[in-house]
Amino acid sequence: MLGDTIEYQSDNFSVSTGTNVLETKTHNGITCVWSGKFTNYQINFSWKFDWNNFKNEGVDEITGHITVYSVNNYFTAKQIDVNITEDNQVITHQFAHSYNSDTCYFQYSLIPYYPPIPVNYDKMFQPSDKNDAILIVDGKKLHVSKAFLSYHSEYFSALFSSNFKEGQMDEIPIGEVSYEDFAQLLSTFYPNPVFPCDKTVEKLLEMASRFMVSSVINIIEYHLLNNSKINSEKMLWMADQFVMPNLLEKCIRGLNTVEKAKKLDQSPEYKKLSDNAKAKALDRLIKLF
Repeated sequence: MLGDTIEYQSDNFSVSTGTNVLETKTHNGITCVWSGKFTNYQINFSWKFDWNNFKNEGVDEITGHITVYSVNNYFTAKQIDVNITEDNQVITHQFAHSYNSDTCYFQYSLIPYYPPIPVNYDKMFQPSDKNDAILIVDGKKLHVSKAFLSYHSEYFSALFSSNFKEGQMDEIPIGEVSYEDFAQLLSTFYPNPVFPCDKTVEKLLEMASRFMVSSVINIIEYHLLNNSKINSEKMLWMADQFVMPNLLEKCIRGLNTVEKAKKLDQSPEYKKLSDNAKAKALDRLIKLF
């Protein structure tokens, strides 16, 4: 579960060969120590984050980005992706600079992540007068409704039909899948659903594709469009791989700078894209530049 976005902008500070710590600031429960120094026409920045208060509240990571600016416009604003998982974690960034001094400031936009409340799958799939089938996964029994699963999944619609021997079985084995992964898939669209998060979407997409549950893919696409902090390269690959057209269109539109195009080209996800997705990306860049 994502918490409220925390945003902050620093004051302007002179950075030179003789500077080090520029600012120490506590804002909305996060203490950030910002340092900056020039070395041989290279500017070196670091941000040290103390978020122990959030860890005590159950937050297990903070994601977002930092953007650093030159007041003198000596460089284009630099955006640094942030994924903070340890207290007092340090984020660093270095880049070439034409001078040995500058006046800079930074902004951050950070989102704390609260892990989902553990789900009791045994309780969710216990015997009930609403259930009329038993699935066996990893030796465990899941009591389910044939009609409900058949409505959501072509796979289960076929499995429960009279044309398959499994449809006549009292207990149906489901192989090559863990109990945790399978129960998580079903819980995504079962009554009282558990919504996906960035940590679960990739496995859920694999499972939804295998068991032909289009509604789960639609739920995940909504999450990725509106709530996710997954990087754009991986998101583009998922949109292509699991056929999420709205997400694919958004990712293609997001290719609006040379830097983003280079980052995509150098990413491991680029090699896994279909020829159609690569053609869409190339067409976008040709029209843009």
